[in-house]
Amino acid sequence: MDRRTFLATVPAAAIAAPLLAETMPPTHWPAGEDRFLRPDVQTGDRPVGASFASRTAAYGLSGAAGTAHPLATLAGIEILKKGGSAVDAAIAINACLGFLEPTACGIGGDCYAMLWDPKAKQVMGLAGSGASPRALSLETVRARAKNGVLPPLGAISVSVPGTVDAWGMLHARYGKLKWAELFEPAIDLAEHGAPVPDIIAYYIRRSLAAFRKPGTGIEETENALRTYALGGDGPKAGGVFRNPDLARTYRLIARGGRDAYYKGEIAKTIDAYFRRIGGWLSAADLAAHKGEWITPYKTDYRDIGVHALGANTQGIATLQMLNILEHFDTTGAGFQSARSIHLQVEAKRLAYEDRARYYADPHFAQVPAEWLVSKDYAAERAKLIRPDRINPAVRPGQAPSKGDTTYFTCADSDGMMVSMIQSNFRGMGSGLVADGLGFMFQDRGQLFALQDGHPNIYAPGKRPFQTIIPGFATMGDQPWMSFGVMGGDMQPQGQTQIIVNRRDYGLEIQAAGDSPRWHHEGSSQAMGEDGPNLPATGLLRLESGVPEATRKVLADMGWTIGASDGGFGRYECIEHRMDGKDRVYAAASEMRADGCALAY
Repeated sequence: MDRRTFLATVPAAAIAAPLLAETMPPTHWPAGEDRFLRPDVQTGDRPVGASFASRTAAYGLSGAAGTAHPLATLAGIEILKKGGSAVDAAIAINACLGFLEPTACGIGGDCYAMLWDPKAKQVMGLAGSGASPRALSLETVRARAKNGVLPPLGAISVSVPGTVDAWGMLHARYGKLKWAELFEPAIDLAEHGAPVPDIIAYYIRRSLAAFRKPGTGIEETENALRTYALGGDGPKAGGVFRNPDLARTYRLIARGGRDAYYKGEIAKTIDAYFRRIGGWLSAADLAAHKGEWITPYKTDYRDIGVHALGANTQGIATLQMLNILEHFDTTGAGFQSARSIHLQVEAKRLAYEDRARYYADPHFAQVPAEWLVSKDYAAERAKLIRPDRINPAVRPGQAPSKGDTTYFTCADSDGMMVSMIQSNFRGMGSGLVADGLGFMFQDRGQLFALQDGHPNIYAPGKRPFQTIIPGFATMGDQPWMSFGVMGGDMQPQGQTQIIVNRRDYGLEIQAAGDSPRWHHEGSSQAMGEDGPNLPATGLLRLESGVPEATRKVLADMGWTIGASDGGFGRYECIEHRMDGKDRVYAAASEMRADGCALAY
């Protein structure tokens, strides 16, 4: 007798109590409870796909979106269904995330995008990065530095936010819906509130605790605490959060466009705030800001095209790593093998030496980007890698003379695909929230160098080195993947792992992201990203899913293996496919974050 037949023969009163017990929610254990950190307990068994895959990609014919928060993904899908373009959906998503995920993004930060333009049949690039305040001198910055690095918090680290201007540029060229319509979902969420997911709640509370510590250098914290602390330590997982100040700010932008932020009431409020606290960002700095359309760099990795933004970003590090790896048989090395990981990490070490030496704002320094991404240079660098042991000392090449972030992607029925990344940089940002505006300013200025002669040295009106980079890959003359991996210096490392997993190991896009990752810390740095006292060859962190046999061989090679610390990035991806005459989108989302991907 099966369970259904059995229940039908038993009086209702007899089964009421057991059924009630079955439907009662289980005791809730706090996220990260030690008793559940069990390396001997793995994921459940899926009937198809990779054993480590968390789920299947979402498929659709008309559009797709993947973000770090389900409500932002849903907002993007709703905009697409209203007839909006992928750009319209991306702006709406970003506005929602500024409320839903303030630990990673917001209109106090910068924004970069790559997109497939189906009419032009090419990848377009946009750099929405703001400059340092013109009234802030190098002498003042050096006087505030600690151990040769700019402080991570307070007005000294604030540069002009470029996000809202980037939205305006994207919408002017590719928008279909009215500008004001794009802010309706975010305004509604900010006014009526939304439950905070576990990971976002954790990071809000951790950031607020950091802001409260003595000696942070933050000029004032009352506004940030009033906006985010909810009268306590911050929202708890599942607790409802509202931000009416941000809703009001969004209404001003919806009515007045990007000028409301850079020349209108918002700019005046920002100017008055920084004057009040003794900071440097001014209305003049905001009025002078303008993002720029840029042509992405491209390299061919085996049979696919991989695109990256130059400007003041670390985007070309991905291209450098892939160019080097192309000289090795990563497929033959084996998926999750010690040899495969070793080759990838050594390529990273070489590329990041150049990253520390050359990457900067090209308006202020001559960045030899064409040489850095060339196949000839990669061939020279590849000769420095030994497949069976570590190169003990890597250096940047000799040029010829002459974090916390959110990523999201969406695609529409016309074939446009948008890869977009936006960030306040470290943590929630600088700790500063202007009076009544409801958003925090970025601390991106910390990534300036202070050494004389360095291309990334601080200067007034200069854009700092940027870690945030969208990703894009093409196949032939068609778009293939719009993707990104958030997380400071992890981003080129993560992007490379996605391409290798997808191209060399044949993993589908969800499994390519769910696969255990590595993260190497300890290359030469000009921006103080790594912790102190690292081994000479750095620290190689491995997620718990990396096989024990692989760990042992890597340690025998000489790698110092670090613990899994959660710093392995967060991934979203949309893949473009053709099934006969039908365009099919497959959308994948990060299992390490609170988000989801949807398609329709």
